[in-house]
Amino acid sequence: MSDISQHTLRKSQLIILDMLIEFDAICKKHDLQYWLDSGTLLGAARYQGFIPWDDDVDLSMPIEDYNKFKDVAINELSDDIFFQTKQTDKNFKFDYIKLRSNKAKIVEFHEQGKDIKYHQGVFVDIFPMLNIDNGKVNKTTYDNTLESIRSFSSISLHTPNGIDNPVKRKELTKELHGMHKDWQDATSKVIYSGEMPDVSAWFDLGKVLPLKSLEFEGLEFPVPCDYHHYLTEIYTSNYTQTPPKEKRKTHAFSIELNSN
Repeated sequence: MSDISQHTLRKSQLIILDMLIEFDAICKKHDLQYWLDSGTLLGAARYQGFIPWDDDVDLSMPIEDYNKFKDVAINELSDDIFFQTKQTDKNFKFDYIKLRSNKAKIVEFHEQGKDIKYHQGVFVDIFPMLNIDNGKVNKTTYDNTLESIRSFSSISLHTPNGIDNPVKRKELTKELHGMHKDWQDATSKVIYSGEMPDVSAWFDLGKVLPLKSLEFEGLEFPVPCDYHHYLTEIYTSNYTQTPPKEKRKTHAFSIELNSN
């Protein structure tokens, strides 16, 4: 945990919420599916809003909608948001999308004391999701591939021992993408596609889609239809219990709000 004041943290959460609201409007305009994921989904289920110490938003999209969003985002996002990818920010080390606010800067613990060249606005993470056939072989392949991807990824909160190797990482994620099928078979499994190596989870498609809505900060946002199943796969069935202070992970070493 950092020493960021509750006032600053809350201000940054509301800035991030504004980015989520803008993203949601774009998705509705272009008929794109997404859902709250990871700590954001956990916050919605447990607190009907942000986890009190959380400092980002996590979202997931079917790979097809994710790619469509990449096509429209630059022309649709307001000037308050920087659309961060490896193409728009040549120093950015990660393979997934971040929406970065121009209103507040975050320094993550793994960035502390380093000369960071990429945009460091507080952020929304967006992850592409795949759908693959259910089976032990696929599960083993997925778990092993994600473990390898972690080892070849830049250092982050969840990959503290990573070594950045984009060529090897691209080869591994291509293998996962080759397993992707359509979204019609409810007995198949939804997986993270490897661009975000932090989490490995294996969800029943029929418990993810069709999406439903859940309250988050007084508004309604899409979530998996059985979010209990989803959160149990990520965090175990104890996800409803608030962890002790020493186990509350945050990204931010510091947050700086812009004065204008």
